[in-house]
Amino acid sequence: MGEKGLQTPAKKLFLWVRKQSKKVKTVLGFVTCLTLLLTLRLLIHDHNHFFVLAELLHFIGLLCLIYKLSTLKTCSGLSLKTQVLTAIFLAVRVFCSFIMEGDIHTILDFVTLVATLWVIYMMKFKLKSSYMENLDTMHYWYLIVPCAVAAIFIHPATAHFFLFRILWAFCVYLESISVLPQLRLMQNVQIIEPFTAHYVFALGVARFLGCAHWINQVYDTRGAYLYLAGRGYFWIPMVFLAEIVQTFILADFCYYYIKSVISGQLLVRLPQPV
Repeated sequence: MGEKGLQTPAKKLFLWVRKQSKKVKTVLGFVTCLTLLLTLRLLIHDHNHFFVLAELLHFIGLLCLIYKLSTLKTCSGLSLKTQVLTAIFLAVRVFCSFIMEGDIHTILDFVTLVATLWVIYMMKFKLKSSYMENLDTMHYWYLIVPCAVAAIFIHPATAHFFLFRILWAFCVYLESISVLPQLRLMQNVQIIEPFTAHYVFALGVARFLGCAHWINQVYDTRGAYLYLAGRGYFWIPMVFLAEIVQTFILADFCYYYIKSVISGQLLVRLPQPV
């Protein structure tokens, strides 16, 4: 049998999509996202579960990294800067959540924070020789400073202490762009090994779930949720924007990840930057 005889329906569909024009691909992507949103809306009735699933997926992605670091003994292809930024926003969120909420999210974030700190320790000390520092080129302050400035001016208008509200906004904004150093490193490398790819894909799906939560909230309130006075007129639109930005940042990688899986390839190959 030839290669065509061995093609699965999913691979045939992907090959058909790849032949389409950019406009058709955009429409197909929009329809796919809309279908997934409607499916999630029918299956998940409590919007809070979207965030729980997103946090669980982030932790599952970290488990892939932990497996890689502990068995393969290499951290090649991983951005230490993304892990540090992740630890920063998780530490801030755990602190704020413990004071302001203290629920299941606090526990999940704390467990994820511990796992992230372990990954940082392994990359910085145990497996330092395999860390691609010369390719991890994005500077921390280019990401941290804009998030801090935005948090000072746009934060939730709740009854909590002023500093806590700023910190909460800061961790939301930082989370939305914390993956950028990892994406920059992967663009420099262009060939991504499986466990790193699984981790980034898990982040992409997690962000899609977070975005789905806000879209459902806005839809259910016919847009009124965006302007709840009790949260500040600009706060919720900024959170919604942050979720959308992070989803789109990761969408391109998720496309190439799915392409590689359907093609039966272990490595994810990214196109050369134009």
